[in-house]
Amino acid sequence: MVAVPRTLATLLDHLIDYAGLFPPAALDMPRAVESYARHRLEPFAWALGRFVVPVSRLSELAAEGHRARAMKDGGCWRLSALAALPLDPDLEAIRRFNARSGDEGNWCGQVETVEVRASTPAEIEEASRATEGLELFVELGLDGPLGELLDATARSGCRAKVRTGGTSPDAFPSAQRLAAFLQGCTRRALPFKATAGLHHAVRSVSPVTGETGAPLATMHGFLNVLAASALLYAGRIDGRGAELLLEDTDASRFRFTGQEMSWGEVRLTDDELAAARRVALGFGSCSFEEPLGELSALGLLGVPTS
Repeated sequence: MVAVPRTLATLLDHLIDYAGLFPPAALDMPRAVESYARHRLEPFAWALGRFVVPVSRLSELAAEGHRARAMKDGGCWRLSALAALPLDPDLEAIRRFNARSGDEGNWCGQVETVEVRASTPAEIEEASRATEGLELFVELGLDGPLGELLDATARSGCRAKVRTGGTSPDAFPSAQRLAAFLQGCTRRALPFKATAGLHHAVRSVSPVTGETGAPLATMHGFLNVLAASALLYAGRIDGRGAELLLEDTDASRFRFTGQEMSWGEVRLTDDELAAARRVALGFGSCSFEEPLGELSALGLLGVPTS
């Protein structure tokens, strides 16, 4: 068991998709598989989401499944596959992988969701038709016709995806653009996930990678992003309030109790937060330890108990 305030547990529930294969971690497949298998057995496993893998590396993942079995990691892995337009070749590879996975006592992993970039409503609608039977996340750029793209995503029954950073300072969107995305999703009750750059709990200026001499960037905090989405969804703040929240660097303004989550004087009940999580589905991170370590360092996470 782990001592965690109820509202923080609601926020963290299956929140973090594991993207250890991607920069800046960029682990090889054996280490990524071993890391995810280990996390599935740890006390905070309930905060862990899907394993993210490019379609082009599904066969490599299947070949490394023995590492998970060796760690006595039972159960079938939930996978999210990164694909590219046009989707037909990647979807055929996904269907072959899903059909073979788990046969004859082999390691089991199933692709449940597909993630793809799209830049026009037509591409979104075409991708939605092609991926029938799979959950589709559409990565949308923040510098285009965002409203049209969000409308097309919602109309097609897809989920949205936003890139919140990267390995260079210019990859991090402004608070204004990110707030517009969050407000657009919450207005439409459009589920979304974030990816890249959310290495810290609260907004900060930090190196974009762990390499010596890496450039600094103003990085969004995952608590900022999630709290902004939840408070927008509940109608507690407007777009300008979301910008201010995203720009907040004071960790002490984020509080979690058994009954409420709060940012400053603005509060949400646990039930309201749970409702908001149906829109803010999670975020991808190349590390599972770093987000939890940040929360622990801030005194927000408890310790495992027997």
